[in-house]
Amino acid sequence: MNNVTRMLDARKVPYQAFELPPEKLGAEETAHLLGVSPAIVFKTIVVRRLTPGAKPILAVIPGDSELDEKKLAALVGEKKVQVPTQREAEEMTGLQAGGISPLALINRGFQIWVDERATKLDFIHVSGGQRGLNIRLKPQDLIRLTQARIGDLSSAKASHTGED
Repeated sequence: MNNVTRMLDARKVPYQAFELPPEKLGAEETAHLLGVSPAIVFKTIVVRRLTPGAKPILAVIPGDSELDEKKLAALVGEKKVQVPTQREAEEMTGLQAGGISPLALINRGFQIWVDERATKLDFIHVSGGQRGLNIRLKPQDLIRLTQARIGDLSSAKASHTGED
């Protein structure tokens, strides 16, 4: 139990919690350990807006995708957005990378955006707010709890053939 699972229980939101190794895992490693497709393991990326005083963003995107900063900037009315370093993201959220979760950061001053691909799925997996805890829930519950906005935020990962 942590603050995220207590909040989900208090709000009677159905979910499943999964314990994983307590180190920083990427979405694809998490998917492999859970035996699910990376397309349903959503990662949370901290994004800084360049307009002074603007709320930072949490972009929640499928594990088999990359954040498309241009698409996100257009959605939030910015010319450009910036992904901070891992250390800066940890300082901004108060959470360790690998444990950054929109569920742990409700009402903490972040604007939350969820990739529209989530709305086509029955369930998604997100971090439970600490390394080693993964939460499976309905995307509609995540969107409602976090008051997230929906948009096209990601693109397919660039494949590297080794010919560069």
